[in-house]
Amino acid sequence: MGPHPAVAAIRLAVRRALHDVLDESLADTPAGARREPPLVLVACSGGADSLALASALAFEAPRAGVRAGGVTVDHGLQPGSRERAEEVTARLTGLGLHPVEAVSVSVGRAGGPEAAARDARYAALDAAAVRHGAAAVLLGHTRDDQAETVLLGLARGSGTRSLSGMATASGPSHRYRRPFLDLDRQTTRKGCLEQELPVWDDPHNTDPAFTRSRVRHEALPSLEKALGRGVVEALARTARLSRDDADALDAWTDDAERTVRTPDGRLEVARLHVLPPAVRRRVLRRAAVAAGAPAGSLFARHIEEVDRLVTAWRGQRAINLPGRVEARRQGGTLVIRQG
Repeated sequence: MGPHPAVAAIRLAVRRALHDVLDESLADTPAGARREPPLVLVACSGGADSLALASALAFEAPRAGVRAGGVTVDHGLQPGSRERAEEVTARLTGLGLHPVEAVSVSVGRAGGPEAAARDARYAALDAAAVRHGAAAVLLGHTRDDQAETVLLGLARGSGTRSLSGMATASGPSHRYRRPFLDLDRQTTRKGCLEQELPVWDDPHNTDPAFTRSRVRHEALPSLEKALGRGVVEALARTARLSRDDADALDAWTDDAERTVRTPDGRLEVARLHVLPPAVRRRVLRRAAVAAGAPAGSLFARHIEEVDRLVTAWRGQRAINLPGRVEARRQGGTLVIRQG
């Protein structure tokens, strides 16, 4: 008798992710060189999604010829967080993962508590991946998480890239892999239950002080009630379609950027003006980020104001952007730099 359908679905998703990692590892290995089995880490908080992921990795890694380890990040934001991290590392070790470590981080305030915690977490995971020479880090984001991300992007009016949600693979050299984007949260919880894995429910996930928590427990249920079941699946599908569109627009922007930039780094207004708005605004956003504007603080309204320097020039003053970046029109060029 085979595993429960939820467990089977979870393992299949991880198996596919590991095969992708192996294929890329082989492609990067010079012909005739000795290849060491790549190391794949799982980022585990002890919640149902990441614990199901860790269990599946422990099961599939030996069969795929991959080494498997784990990392848990202690944000230090709740009483007993250190003890919780120790419990998670013990659980990962018990699953047979190696190496396993807990990493403590200091969470700042930039961008709000959720963004600051996320930045600290990814910095710690990046460092762990480099320290251990890991080819990939698996993350337990599910289809429900994807739907929440799309809804948040929709509310911010952040454009196509924001609506594309989380990628299956992202980060330096596609370090981060998200095998569960086609699985729902109920499947991962059922998988843990079937394997008798003790799950920790983070109280922050139900705290209405956090935006994502309100989306999860108030906004999405309200949408499901008003529009019927299937909202989560539809939002996840929107992410896939938007990502294809955003990728195509980004490729177009790559070409356009080379044609509008002068040798000294300015942007030619006449060449910008004839670009489609979606491409032109991407060029402007890239220029602002390159000049030092934090991407997470640069919103659509900022880029729209800069765009008016190109399309509706009336002699207006320079536009102040986050990160002390300034966009100013000088003659036939646009100068975007830190002021």
